[in-house]
Amino acid sequence: MRRAWFALTLALALHVADEAAHDFLGFYNPFVMMLRDVTLIQWLPTFEFGPWLAGLIAAVVLLLALGRLAAERWLARLALPLGTLMLLNGCGHTGMSLYTQRLIPGVLSSPVLIVTSVWLLARSIAALRR
Repeated sequence: MRRAWFALTLALALHVADEAAHDFLGFYNPFVMMLRDVTLIQWLPTFEFGPWLAGLIAAVVLLLALGRLAAERWLARLALPLGTLMLLNGCGHTGMSLYTQRLIPGVLSSPVLIVTSVWLLARSIAALRR
């Protein structure tokens, strides 16, 4: 299961680089502002580039450290919500690109994120059943 954990963490690092290189916040922030205007969803945050990128880098470093330090069963329990969140993230980028009929920032790395998320979920479910 550790290989799947590290694969997903590296896929997330690739995804962060993809988003940063293709101005994800230039897409995300206006989208969130529009959602705030037309819906009751007021809790969605907007971000500035520096803190956003620093937070994601810190998350990737933390996930790498957890993969090395955590006990297998504990890691499997943590892998279920992480894998689900990353699967939804990858599918969200893909779905939004299909909906807008253009490549949104982060969609190029989404297939890798989806595949590694499914792998981690499958491995963590198997580990928890043992």
